[in-house]
Amino acid sequence: MKKKFVINLIFLLFLNVLVKPFWIFGVERSVQNIVGASEFGFYFSLLNFSMILYIILDLGIINFNNRNIAQNPSILSKHFSNIIALKFLLAVVYGILSVLIATIIGYDKRQMMILGVLLFNQFLLSTILYLRSNISGLQYFKTDSMISVLDRLLMIIFCSILIWGGFTDHQMKIELFVLSQTAAYLLTAITAFFIVLGKADFFKLNFDFEFFRVFLKQSYPYALLTLLMAFYNRIDSVMLERLLPDGKEQAGIYAQAYRILEAASMFGFLFAGLLLPMFAKMLKKKESVEDLSKLSFSMIIVPAIAMIGVCVFYSEEIMSLMYWEHVSVSSQVLSVIIIGFAGVCTTYIFGTLLTANGSLKYLNIMATGGMILNIVLNLILIPKYQVLGAAISSMVTQIATGISQLLISTKLFKFRINYKLILSLCLFIAISILLYWQLKFDNVQWYYTAFASITISIVFAFILGMFKLKPIFEILKANQENKLKKPID
Repeated sequence: MKKKFVINLIFLLFLNVLVKPFWIFGVERSVQNIVGASEFGFYFSLLNFSMILYIILDLGIINFNNRNIAQNPSILSKHFSNIIALKFLLAVVYGILSVLIATIIGYDKRQMMILGVLLFNQFLLSTILYLRSNISGLQYFKTDSMISVLDRLLMIIFCSILIWGGFTDHQMKIELFVLSQTAAYLLTAITAFFIVLGKADFFKLNFDFEFFRVFLKQSYPYALLTLLMAFYNRIDSVMLERLLPDGKEQAGIYAQAYRILEAASMFGFLFAGLLLPMFAKMLKKKESVEDLSKLSFSMIIVPAIAMIGVCVFYSEEIMSLMYWEHVSVSSQVLSVIIIGFAGVCTTYIFGTLLTANGSLKYLNIMATGGMILNIVLNLILIPKYQVLGAAISSMVTQIATGISQLLISTKLFKFRINYKLILSLCLFIAISILLYWQLKFDNVQWYYTAFASITISIVFAFILGMFKLKPIFEILKANQENKLKKPID
């Protein structure tokens, strides 16, 4: 299983490195610069509002289905026909509740119009993720990897035409940006649907309400977890926009820094997407997950710490390279919020393990604590420190929830406390801080010293034994030798 994880992770990372950074740092950044912080903040707060209630579209279906299909592939056809019908019903409920709450909190006509399109986009996205959960659950990881970048690739094409193509006289506006996403999501959903249809024995849209009742009863703990995590991951910008007089602008500044964290988190999400069906299959066979957990954690935490160092010590340089306004404030936000990425990465490994194990009681208790902590911190810190207060709240919450999931996993699975790994990690962090601090003040262009810092810190990770190339090379060599016998999808 470690072999399959490493091979598919490399393929998945390759595709995403080609596509997603250009979307975030090329297209999305350009849109934000064109429309300005206030206008983008207007969009960003609406986007996050639509994501908070996203759980109504999902109700735990994606995680539950991924785990279920990985353990019982034969149920695909029956569940596929019923769940697609269920998702249409959930979309209606999601739309009605979202519009009702938006009306209560006082959104104006333009906000409601854009929110309507964003709600449809969220429905399309949830459908794509559900379809992908079937593909990865069946262990077709390479197919899933290609679908995972298709929506962003299409968005890049559509938005690039609007921004740089010269085919239209209209300047890029938030409305066009949102509609470009709609077109990309729709085409991706259609593609993914026909792929899953090809794997199913049959498909007939089936509104079986007894199935819905039984299925939702089984999946509701996953739904609660998704809702709670959505609150502490997405409420910051909504609270900024609602609590402050210049809330739209503050949310836009927050979005500038948050985009870096979101871009980094995409790669963590790739780990989770691969690990969930693998963990589920191993747990069903009663195999030990300790080695895979350690391998995946080491592979994600080392580059995460290296990236955190760059963003903390070179935050102003990064922000000035990307944006035209509010560079000083957004760089402070970045240097704080990015520290939480260590917690995000920990969650992607150990939260995924707990989800695969069905340990939803522990996860929901953890997520409830995270939601309460985040909301309380935001209520205290946003009025006093504005956008920086939201960054502090996010960072503290991510670290706290990540550590909680690590401790819960260690206890439940009776993992041996790896003192060598803990010591190596502490030394690696200390060396990285000293290294970045020393090179920061050398009289050299910042991108040279940043690259040198990352390279040297990764070398130290190998020296400290956190990264070991030998097992990875052995896995890749074994795969090459067996490629003709049994290709891995």
